Amino acid sequence: MVTLGGFLLLIADIWAVLRCWGSTLSFTGKMLWTLTIILFPVGGLILFILFGRAARRAYIYR
Repeated sequence: MVTLGGFLLLIADIWAVLRCWGSTLSFTGKMLWTLTIILFPVGGLILFILFGRAARRAYIYR
């Protein structure tokens, strides 16, 4: 049986992957973030929120 926490984590990971692929990152960067999120669901999500989105903001403000 799927737990609520597991389901919410899956939704959050899907959100992160979609945000990653909708960003201005290079193809290699998108692939690396996607693999990180898929291989390490909790840690990859946290890393993406902390660092992946920050890189996007830095690109916008250049």
